[in-house]
Amino acid sequence: MSVPHRHPRTGLAEMEKDAAEAQPARQRNGFVGMLYGEFSDTLDNKVVFNLTDCVGCRAYRGADSADVGAYFTAYFYPFKRRWMSAGVARQRVEQCFRVALVQDARTNLCEAERWACAIRNASVQQAPRKDVAFNCLQWRILYRQRAPLCFSGVTNSEVRRPCRVMILVNPLSGRGQALQLFTGHLQGMLTEAAVPYTLVITEHQNHARELVKKADLSQWDALVIMSGDGLLFEVINGLMERDDWQEAIQTPLGILPGGSGNALAASIHHYSQSPPAWNEELLLSCGFMLCKGVVGSLDLVSIHLASKQRVFSFLSLAWGFVADVDIESEKYRHVGAIRFLMGTLVRLATLRVYQGRLAYLPVKEKSDLPSTPQLPSMCSSLPCQLIPNSSPTHNLHRHCNANSNQNTISNSSINARRVKTPCDGKTRAPLDCLLPGLDQPVPESWTSVKAEDFVLVLAIYQSHLAEDLWAVPGAMADDGIIHLFYVTAGISRPALLRLFLAMEKGAHLACGCPHLVYEKVQALRLEPISREGVITVDGETVEYGPVQAQIHPGLARLIYG
Repeated sequence: MSVPHRHPRTGLAEMEKDAAEAQPARQRNGFVGMLYGEFSDTLDNKVVFNLTDCVGCRAYRGADSADVGAYFTAYFYPFKRRWMSAGVARQRVEQCFRVALVQDARTNLCEAERWACAIRNASVQQAPRKDVAFNCLQWRILYRQRAPLCFSGVTNSEVRRPCRVMILVNPLSGRGQALQLFTGHLQGMLTEAAVPYTLVITEHQNHARELVKKADLSQWDALVIMSGDGLLFEVINGLMERDDWQEAIQTPLGILPGGSGNALAASIHHYSQSPPAWNEELLLSCGFMLCKGVVGSLDLVSIHLASKQRVFSFLSLAWGFVADVDIESEKYRHVGAIRFLMGTLVRLATLRVYQGRLAYLPVKEKSDLPSTPQLPSMCSSLPCQLIPNSSPTHNLHRHCNANSNQNTISNSSINARRVKTPCDGKTRAPLDCLLPGLDQPVPESWTSVKAEDFVLVLAIYQSHLAEDLWAVPGAMADDGIIHLFYVTAGISRPALLRLFLAMEKGAHLACGCPHLVYEKVQALRLEPISREGVITVDGETVEYGPVQAQIHPGLARLIYG
């Protein structure tokens, strides 16, 4: 057996061994135990790649028809130091290897596909987290050492990449660059990860809501939003308006930041315990988590309005200062996320006080916020349909074929055939057993706030209110808690500004501001007395008037790492 070496012309690691001795370990019980290979180089160093950072691997023939060798390329997105600033962020790394076992191109390609398949299978068996309670699954490439190329570690559960993904893009969100961001930063990553998708460009308000309300969801394994938080609000409410809402809301949902606030995208990035990221780095992080396809639970909040309309929320309910800034800063949308800073300064100059009544049902067991976020509950992995592969090693391809992912772009061509479900007479939405009628007094078990003059009321159920506003450091997507903040009248403008500046680091609760109150609640009721004002749900304006809400733990499913 000759020792493999780096290809003299291409610089690629090359394997030249007998075919009988170069077989990677067969898959046993769904887990690849050991892959053997030897590499040599003139440099005395070792390179280690963590397979949790790998999104895909493909095998292929070279461009030179005279070259009998085959190639496999693995795509990694590890954390690396930023070029122009401190800290680390995910950055793309591509590693390519040449296989030349024998002087037969087909045999070499078969061997390269075997390696690529083994790398793909091993890379999807572990969530992309930094604090897992088992050894990291690593790809060790040892130079100048006659050592095996091996995969080691124990997997938590099999996590398969998503297939058949509908990606809804709002081309007007944020600065109007969502589509350009997708093609420039995510399209290539999804191709590398062999994630087939259909791109749907929304054309008007509530287009996504109408689409998912009528779509045949059996065609899709996940619905992904490339926009701000408002488009996901449309999708969730469209799913909850279906006759088969109980099944529909279990469709995994994904978020790719393309708007101004991007609160949920910042939250799921935070839940993955990754270093802070913004803008394109946040987009890359969320794209990486989409490729990994880890699915956890997502709490939804049922919100009742005065007109008896009910909407479902995944992020926040706001009244007063926060809602005013959100809506009034729309005029600055062209400047991007800085619009919120501009809106904050404008609203501080003419600070308003609102009159109203607030009551809430505290959580049964109060506890302090955890110092570090807890692991998300990995309820399942995304389903992946077997795609036939004509290669000689097709029996090893249990996941999507990495060498072909067929993508389409559509405006409204999605099959709109409604899924028929038997009518059993049950309610079309979950019961809000904690809420009395809006015309009824709150139960005695509720707490009524004595103050009636407020600067803001904010109920939030994620960690972030925006990319740079860390509202609840200990929150999780499925903690079953509404995190209620309110600021009473009497706070000065500088003190309110300090609170929001401290929120950038999640330190606002440590400011000791006597006007800021924080409670963990299961349900709440807000009754504005002031005749004029704005109430927002997930950043969208809703009917102004009495409103009450109740949380439904784990009602939906979210793709996050």
